[in-house]
Amino acid sequence: MAMRYPIRKLLGTIGLLALLVVYSLLVTAFAASSLPGMGTGISAMFYLIAGVGWVPVAMVIVSWMYKRDRSAPPPA
Repeated sequence: MAMRYPIRKLLGTIGLLALLVVYSLLVTAFAASSLPGMGTGISAMFYLIAGVGWVPVAMVIVSWMYKRDRSAPPPA
């Protein structure tokens, strides 16, 4: 039996929150240990890349959350 839409949405929301918490902690830990000796430009590039690094994973989770149920009637 396929997972129903409300359950997928709830699990996806919890997954997104977990992703953001874990990702932000990992990025912060890496930045605190690696960036203090680097220049401003390197730090800016790191934060630019790290700031959007979570988006592809979040896109996969959100697309899974909003997948239409097979048993649901097609939209009108």
